[in-house]
Amino acid sequence: MKFAYLQEPPFCFTDASGSVVGCDVELAKRICQMLGLGEFSPVEAEFAELLPGLVDNRWDMTTGLFISDERKRLVEFTRPIWSLPDGLMVAKNNPLGLEGYRSLALHPSAVLAVISDQVQHQTALQNGVPPNRVRIFATQAQAAEAVAKGMAQAYASVAMAHRGYIAQRPDERLDVVEVPASEKRPAAGAFALAKGNAALRERIDRCLSDLLGSPWHRKMMSKYSFSDDDIDRLLAETVKA
Repeated sequence: MKFAYLQEPPFCFTDASGSVVGCDVELAKRICQMLGLGEFSPVEAEFAELLPGLVDNRWDMTTGLFISDERKRLVEFTRPIWSLPDGLMVAKNNPLGLEGYRSLALHPSAVLAVISDQVQHQTALQNGVPPNRVRIFATQAQAAEAVAKGMAQAYASVAMAHRGYIAQRPDERLDVVEVPASEKRPAAGAFALAKGNAALRERIDRCLSDLLGSPWHRKMMSKYSFSDDDIDRLLAETVKA
């Protein structure tokens, strides 16, 4: 199974030994083994390539992505594998005192970095950030560098992804501000598959039903700084859905 991933710790990243690791990678690899889907082959991609690559059959499944109606028109999603809040990556000690998207919008010169095609771009606009103060980048590293160099005052993505990036680069003097639920509630993400793969999706979903919240899953997720509360929130929201 070809699995498309991003360099976005703690979900997916290349470690010091050159191995591709992360919570999404370990979960996908476990599913591949349980279902006998052949050799697990991670393929690095940029965010904007993930869905087109499924459509073009360049890979079979992608790392977890936020579920949206627009994306569901293009691909199949598995059941959710995490539910997480947005966050802003800011300079160390948060010099502007940012509390979320709306407080950034109130600073007339503050620039927000986003990744091309990620949902945080639209969320920022919905919370009043002017389009002319949004800068679009291709990768997490490029957006984070813009904040580190003062070219942007914040970078919007998943708070957990920001923490994973900073944990690997403690000298870059960056912090994370979690976006309040009043601006954006924690949102669910799932693996994505090509349209027409309903039978495979159903098999993966059955696997996920067995794995999510299991002792193996909780231990694996804890390695990547996910708490039991993070997992319990996912399970509770899945039951409600």
